[in-house]
Amino acid sequence: MAVQKSRVTPSRRGMRRGHDKLKTRALSVEAETGETHLRHHVSPEGFYRGKEVIQFDVKETDAEA
Repeated sequence: MAVQKSRVTPSRRGMRRGHDKLKTRALSVEAETGETHLRHHVSPEGFYRGKEVIQFDVKETDAEA
């Protein structure tokens, strides 16, 4: 079993944890609709890289109103 030679100080421990901080998410603007979405994800309108990849059906209740 491994046993450390000496105690790790809070300063040294903190230096090792620098990459754990949250970073801002990378966002893209869709060329067709102008919507902002996460990179490498489909936009809420169903577009990915300028092409419509998901087609949403219009509900009949919305069309009547």
